[in-house]
Amino acid sequence: MRAHVGRPRALLVVAPHPDDEAIAAHALITRLARRGTRVAILVVSDGAASHPGSRTWPRDRLVHERRRETRRAMRRLGVAAGAVTFLDLPDGRLAERAASVRRGVRRAARALPAPLLALAPSDDDAHPDHRVVAAAACRAPGVRWWRYPVWPAGQRLRGARSLPLSAQERLAKRHAIRGYRTQAGRITDDPTGFAMTRGQIAAFSRPRELFAAATTS
Repeated sequence: MRAHVGRPRALLVVAPHPDDEAIAAHALITRLARRGTRVAILVVSDGAASHPGSRTWPRDRLVHERRRETRRAMRRLGVAAGAVTFLDLPDGRLAERAASVRRGVRRAARALPAPLLALAPSDDDAHPDHRVVAAAACRAPGVRWWRYPVWPAGQRLRGARSLPLSAQERLAKRHAIRGYRTQAGRITDDPTGFAMTRGQIAAFSRPRELFAAATTS
């Protein structure tokens, strides 16, 4: 079944880590931005935990670069740098800062006009940070929350509706995801560090984006 986007005045994409915004909704952001919808991106964590053993990419350098990757990817979709907010909460430890996550998400939603379409991760995502962010999606007048899947890559989403991508949109999304180079193999001096595999990138840029209506508290 196809996702019915409607005509929201604004779109808020809540991303647990820098790059989840593109994985979740690259095509949706593109379409709504071209339509003139106000788009805002909220990146919750600092993204600093992906390569803890790298000597050439210490925390400050990695955080700075991950921010730059997000801004660059979103700018190419027509989302200005000022529309991208970073909460800078500790990557991998969002459960310790759940109250701050909730406050940040509510503040971002209140700053946007209704009707607002807001995206948060699936509440059964395999990554604990994603589940914390999912729990921060709260019922509010004029806000429609959708869930999106990330981990495991390509997972099914209960009650999902799909947004089919054209071949051009799929290619653009794959290129954008690879553009988050710190997560795609650029950092080579940390054998325990994270790098998206080719299979994961393919799953993240599948021929449709999946969303499901959220049950919020």
